[in-house]
Amino acid sequence: MIKESVKFQDSTILEGMTSIRGLLAGIRDAGNTRRILRICVCEDSAVKLQKEIRFFTQLSKTMQFTVDTESASFFDQYTVGNTHGGVIAFCTDRPLPRLCDCYSTFPERGFLAMIQGIEDPYNFGYAIRSLYACGCDGLILSDRNWFSAAGVVARSSAGASERIRACLAEPTEAAELMHRLGYRVVCADVRTDLLLPDADLHKPVLLIVGGERRGISRALLSCADLTVRIPYGQDFPAALSSASAATIMGYEVLRQNR
Repeated sequence: MIKESVKFQDSTILEGMTSIRGLLAGIRDAGNTRRILRICVCEDSAVKLQKEIRFFTQLSKTMQFTVDTESASFFDQYTVGNTHGGVIAFCTDRPLPRLCDCYSTFPERGFLAMIQGIEDPYNFGYAIRSLYACGCDGLILSDRNWFSAAGVVARSSAGASERIRACLAEPTEAAELMHRLGYRVVCADVRTDLLLPDADLHKPVLLIVGGERRGISRALLSCADLTVRIPYGQDFPAALSSASAATIMGYEVLRQNR
């Protein structure tokens, strides 16, 4: 746990082919400006990774990174998990644009999401994974967010965090700007009688999910067009995890927009 707590706070090392392929897809399709500096292959896995080594070597000619073979002890020093499969990528940071500079480039009938107040990078990644699978077109993030822990977030999101468009804005500013584009702002909150299946979630919609502890700020709730509650099948006082709430709400958006 000491290893994880130290490393995931500020990590631009992507672990495993799934994360790296996510980045490559994001560079190609989502305007991801992160760059690969170096790809390392573990010497214990080099024989079975010959296909991947050839792929990276060819790619390195145009993307200008190095491909190196390193020891298992080197991998233990620089990785958090043990699911890297013998491949890691040292990358740059990913500068994110401000929403005010790019909001008009989002689809007129799109699905965007803002995840507010998640205190764990794994849950943050799990939420992104579900939202991306549900067809989310982009994330709006506060200035303080878990993208600094890129390695953990990419791994827990199965590379979706690198594939998805992302930008920065203060929450109330995001609501205001997306209102200009005709988006409805939908917040999840327990203090409402409107149940999720009864809400109109047709696009364009900005979905806002808060953290388990702090939820969504009152200022942001006041900007919402709809405030919805996820129905429970049991008398249960606890909140769902933010990742679970994002999954349920994301799939409801997907269902209603099939």
